[in-house]
Amino acid sequence: MAVNVRPLGDRVLVKPIEAAEVKKGGIIIPDTAKEKPQEGEVVALGTGKRDEAGKLVEFTVKKGDKVLISKYGGTEIKIADTGYLIMREDDILGIIG
Repeated sequence: MAVNVRPLGDRVLVKPIEAAEVKKGGIIIPDTAKEKPQEGEVVALGTGKRDEAGKLVEFTVKKGDKVLISKYGGTEIKIADTGYLIMREDDILGIIG
C-alpha cells in the first residue's frame, strides 16, 4: 500500500517494527507498559538538507532500510490505522544489517 505522505527537508518517514510479544510466566503486559519500538523501516525520504554553501546533502539511509531509531525521537502520525514516525535523519541511530 502506497503512503501519501512525503516528508520535507531532511525528514524521514519510518514505520516502527513491533517486537514480538513474549509472555513470561503467563503474565500479559498491557500496551501502556510496553516500551516503544526502537527499530523501523524507512518508508519515504524528504527533499534533502542543504549545507552552509547551499549544496544539497544526500541522505545516508534509503527507502526500505531497517534502522535503529531514537526511543523518543520523531513525531507519531497515523495513516489508515497504521502508525508511522516522521523524524529528522539525525534521530536515526544506525542502519541494521
